[in-house]
Amino acid sequence: MKLPGVLCVRKAGLIRACVILAVSTMLVACGGKANNDTYSLSASPLIEGRASTGKQILVPEPTALKALDSDQVVIRLSGSELQYLAKSQWSDRLPRMVQVKLVQAFENTGKVGGVGKPGEGLAIDYQVISEIRSFEISTEGADMAVVEIFAKLLNDRNGTVGAQKAFRATVPVKGSGNPAFIKALDAAFAQVSGEIVSWTLASI
Repeated sequence: MKLPGVLCVRKAGLIRACVILAVSTMLVACGGKANNDTYSLSASPLIEGRASTGKQILVPEPTALKALDSDQVVIRLSGSELQYLAKSQWSDRLPRMVQVKLVQAFENTGKVGGVGKPGEGLAIDYQVISEIRSFEISTEGADMAVVEIFAKLLNDRNGTVGAQKAFRATVPVKGSGNPAFIKALDAAFAQVSGEIVSWTLASI
């Protein structure tokens, strides 16, 4: 004779076992998903031919439209149609990554008294305020990496903008596949970041 209480306990135990099995299966499935390939950017090449300065420079995080303010790689299919590169991502949000690489580019010159990000305690003389306007692969015609960054040089002592300029580079994509797209974007950014550093050193 089966006791009702024993039957209820067995049913409850069976339900718990089924729930545990289902959750375990979900975790295994999630763990088995292939991760996106992750890419970073190179700092600009060394800038030569500029005089050293004792000035200290602050590089705030660049602003960007929402489509660029993420870790996704942007593909422009037409003037108004954007997509993201499948199975690929940047190692961080694009504006933060650009900020870090610009700081490194200034540091690599050895020609400034100091450079850093907000909160690092520098006695700031100038700020390089920037906006990422384009950072994408254009597929209109031949595949082309397009990077455009608008920069303002702000005198932190008196709050005036001493100079401002848009820096733009286009690099053709050579080869096929995601690594070829990233390589072209990296080359375009290296050109733009190098020009921003050179322009800044000449302007302060």
